[in-house]
Amino acid sequence: MRPLDRLRSLKIKLGVLVAAAVTCAVVLTWLGMQVRLGPTRTFPIVVALSLLVTQLLARGMTSPLREMTAAVEAMAQGDYAQRVRATSRDEVGVLASAFNQMAEDLASVDATRRDLIANVSHALRTPVAALQAQLENLVDGVAEPTPATLELALEQTERLTRLVTYLLDLSRVEAGAAALSLSQIPVGDFLEECADALSMVDASKNLRYVVDVTPHDLVLEADAERLRQIVVNLLQNAIRPSPTGGEIRLDAYPSGDDVVIEVSDEGPGIAPEDRERVFERFARGGTASPGSDGGVGAGSPGSGSSLGTTSGGTGIGLAIVRWAVDLHGGRVAVVDSPTGGATMRLVLPARAHPAAGVVTDHEAL
Repeated sequence: MRPLDRLRSLKIKLGVLVAAAVTCAVVLTWLGMQVRLGPTRTFPIVVALSLLVTQLLARGMTSPLREMTAAVEAMAQGDYAQRVRATSRDEVGVLASAFNQMAEDLASVDATRRDLIANVSHALRTPVAALQAQLENLVDGVAEPTPATLELALEQTERLTRLVTYLLDLSRVEAGAAALSLSQIPVGDFLEECADALSMVDASKNLRYVVDVTPHDLVLEADAERLRQIVVNLLQNAIRPSPTGGEIRLDAYPSGDDVVIEVSDEGPGIAPEDRERVFERFARGGTASPGSDGGVGAGSPGSGSSLGTTSGGTGIGLAIVRWAVDLHGGRVAVVDSPTGGATMRLVLPARAHPAAGVVTDHEAL
C-alpha cells in the first residue's frame, strides 16, 4: 500500500505524514469530547489510531528501501534477478530506478563473465587436448617425431599463443593502456604478407586471396604490429564463413587524407541488425538472411569460429580490432557489398593521427 507514491518530493510526503497524524489526533479528540468519553479514554484511542495512520503511510514510503536491502542480500548470493518496485516519484523512487538499472548491469556483467569463462575454457581445451594427444603418442612410441607431427604440435601451440595474446590485449583495453610505434608501411607488400601468412589456414577450402592496392606504392603511417593484428584478425574471421573454393579480397585505396582497406569474403555475412553489436566484447551476431546484405564473419581469431556462423568463440576478436583502430584514430565497420558476400571496411589516416592520450614513437625507415 503506497498512497503517497504520486507525490514528487520526500519532504512533501513527510509533511503530509505529519499533517495526517495531527489531523487524525484532532478529529479523534473532538469526537471523544462530543460523546463525553473523557481524556482517560480518548487519549489512548487517539495515540493508537494516530500511530496506525503513521505506520501505514510510512510503510509505503520506506518499502522500496526494504526491497533494496533484500535484493542486495540476494545479489550477494549470486542472484541478480531481483528488482525493486519503483512506483514512487520522489527521491526514493529515483533511487529505486537507479538500483534496478544497476541490477541489470550487474546481471549483464555476470552473464558476460560466465560466457567468457565458458568460451575461453572451450577455446583453450581444444588445442591443449590436441597437443596432449600428440605428445602422448610421441612419448608412447605410437607416432614418430616426423616433421608433419611436430608441425601439428607447433600449430596447436601457436593457437594457444594467439589466444593468450588476445586475452592480454583485452586486459590492456580494460586498463586503458595504449602505445603505438609508428612507421611507414608499404600497404601492398604488407597485405601480401598477411595473406601469405594465412594461406595455410583451412587449406582444405582451397581459398583464393586477391590483393588489389591502388596505387601500387600506397604508403600508410601506422604501428606495424597493431595493423598486422587488425588485418590478420579480419582475415581469420573471413576464412571461416567462406565456401570451399571461395575468394577473399583485400582491397586498399586512398580516400582524401585516409587509406581505406577492405576485407571481403563470399560467406553468408552478418545480419544488418548485428553489424554494430559485433564490435562489442563477447558478442556474437547472426548470419544475414538470404538476399540481405552480408558482413564479414567476426568471431574470435585463433578459435576457428566466426560471427555469422553457429560456431562459438571468445567473442573478443572484433572488440580488439576496434580498440586497435581507435588507437590510430581510424574507424572500422561492416558495409554493404555490391557483389554480395561480406565486406569489412577499415579507414585509417594516411598520416598517423593517434587518439588522445596514446603514447607514440616513430621508427626510422
